Amino acid sequence: MKRLFFLAILVSLTVAIHAQSNVLPGAPQKGLMYIKNATIHVGNGTVIENGIIQIRDGKIEKVGKDIVIPAGESNVVDAKGNQVYPGLILPVTTLGLIEIGAVRASNDSREIGDMNPSVRSIVAYNTDSKVINTLRSNGILVANIVPQGSFLAGSSSVVQLDAWNWEDASYKTDAGMHLFMPSLMPRPSFGRGGGGGGGRGPNAGQQSDPVKEGLEQIDKLKTFFREAKAYSGVTTHDETNLKYESVKNLFNKSQKLYVHANTVKQMLVAIDLEKEFNFDVVIVGASESWQIPDLLKQHNISVILQQMHSLPTAPDDDVDQPYKTAATLQKAGVLFAISDDDAQTRGRNLSFNAGTAATYGLTKEEALAAITLNAAKIMGVADKTGSIEPGKDANIIISSGDILDMATSNVTDAFIQGREINLDNKQKQLNDRYEQKYQIKGKKGF
Repeated sequence: MKRLFFLAILVSLTVAIHAQSNVLPGAPQKGLMYIKNATIHVGNGTVIENGIIQIRDGKIEKVGKDIVIPAGESNVVDAKGNQVYPGLILPVTTLGLIEIGAVRASNDSREIGDMNPSVRSIVAYNTDSKVINTLRSNGILVANIVPQGSFLAGSSSVVQLDAWNWEDASYKTDAGMHLFMPSLMPRPSFGRGGGGGGGRGPNAGQQSDPVKEGLEQIDKLKTFFREAKAYSGVTTHDETNLKYESVKNLFNKSQKLYVHANTVKQMLVAIDLEKEFNFDVVIVGASESWQIPDLLKQHNISVILQQMHSLPTAPDDDVDQPYKTAATLQKAGVLFAISDDDAQTRGRNLSFNAGTAATYGLTKEEALAAITLNAAKIMGVADKTGSIEPGKDANIIISSGDILDMATSNVTDAFIQGREINLDNKQKQLNDRYEQKYQIKGKKGF
């Protein structure tokens, strides 16, 4: 039986490996390339009708209407009738760390323990993940790979999604340290043996106090940061402390502190950390950020809204509050990005989350910026990507429809650093397989 079991696993893995063997990283783009007749959404709010993009060796060289394409130039993409956008950026994801959530062996997203600042997500990032290609098909070309944890989880890195290995993929390494804030809210008691305590044993009937426990955890964290700051202020050490070493860049702001928090209580703790240690803080989740936008702006704290398509945090909030929060932050001048943390879509609904925000108060170009240029600014890669501007990498997507509209969005071409990438994926291959098997391609109703 054991032999049969392992044989079945081997066959499954073989099928998975060969399911997308034709999806390979592209060769470096050399020389000149043009995209013409395009409606160019620059990403900074500007739209250029019937524009031209000139690309040289993977970099955007010129953007505008008055660019002359040499006669006989063959490396030209005609985008007539289509929309051209910067490659979309997924600012918070476990992409490449979790392949199948229910299969433990394919999950490498967290370590045991609460204090793991020395954990680096980039070295666990799997460039052969089959999920990557489903994101590229939806226009997502850059992502921030985030470790998970119960408290201080480790550092995230920004990657581009067309690479042989994690070294090739890395866009900005160890750019953020991730803190998952305690709930700071009491849990309801459901009586004998319920979720709040009870049961048998010497501590039977005792209730834990998550507020007290959370505040104690935060006090320990502050002590850790104070010690780490003192450690980083000394040039030489008799012994290396890996945990202190891993957070030293927080103090010179070359690394950001991403605080995963939703409630106002949690966000006030994040603001307190910014005030005491002068960290560059980004709040992830921030579902109640609409209540304190001016305070966030005052402390120059950025926000990543993780999920538009959800219920509000509090039962007495407006049912459509998650849709409206982005517009509130925009009005207050808070730098924010939009993400998609749905375990089912795995990030694929990123552009549609932004489209929902556009329906509830943002303009379409503001919503686009929230998944391109704003995300690049927050992650510290705006000098490389996030908009279609001279000097940046040619991370570009072409869609036959509105990228924010689920009904018309259709990515036909995508380029990462000028390389035209293969938009095939396992889902498309399975679709083609069964269209052929049952001879239904092109038939009405299919």
